[in-house]
Amino acid sequence: MVCALGAAVCFGTATVLQAMAARAAADVPGRGGDAALLLRAVRQWRYIAGLGLDGLGFVFQVAALRSVPIYAVGAALAASLAVTAVVAARLLRVRLSGVEWAAVGVVCAGMGMLGLASGTEGERAGPDALGYAMLAIAVGVLVLGLLGGRLPERGRGLVLGLGAGFGFGVVEVSVRLVDEVSVGALVRNVAVYAVVVGGGAAFLALTSALQRGAVTVPTAGMVIGETIGPALIGVVWLGDRTREGLGWLAVVGFGVAVAGALALARFGEAPE
Repeated sequence: MVCALGAAVCFGTATVLQAMAARAAADVPGRGGDAALLLRAVRQWRYIAGLGLDGLGFVFQVAALRSVPIYAVGAALAASLAVTAVVAARLLRVRLSGVEWAAVGVVCAGMGMLGLASGTEGERAGPDALGYAMLAIAVGVLVLGLLGGRLPERGRGLVLGLGAGFGFGVVEVSVRLVDEVSVGALVRNVAVYAVVVGGGAAFLALTSALQRGAVTVPTAGMVIGETIGPALIGVVWLGDRTREGLGWLAVVGFGVAVAGALALARFGEAPE
């Protein structure tokens, strides 16, 4: 759980740092479109620090997925929105409403309940076809991201957000399907390819969603996609369980944490 919360802190803080770098780059006189803006942003130390935190967060995420149930890690990653909100309030001077501060508290309460109720990761490997199913979903999300601009405007943000959530969910499940870490075993394991394709496809779908509409709807879709499905797979096929007699607390904590994250969906992309 410490690693899962560490991943949330890293991802949430990285979002704000990269937003600050992008804003500073936009203030620098110069020509060019998005590519030029990105090149100027990459020269900012905050952007580099954000990328470093993203990498560290992924390491924490993998470590957590190898130790605690998927439902706990998924809820913790959704909780990164609460981290973004708090850090944005401090560094970007973003004003949080009373409801949003309450949502931050709700997320923390939900994570506390999950921390108390979570058992160890399940020991089952799941069906043989599960890895191939994850890769197929990842490819589907990739196609969705590539065709995002052609989707009907109505509902496009929600569809792309859900797609991004499914892609991140593929990463969560597929990491659990990697048993051996030798070079030969990694090359032969289809779950490794699902991790790579799923992660890249999720970022592509989320970027497409955020560029074509409000932040709130696709972020809400992403939170739902990356939490509920992977949690069910972990419980049904991978053997994830709770501590004895605390199943009800895990269900309540999961629901509370996800609900609080949905209330903070506007922080899926740090405000200008």
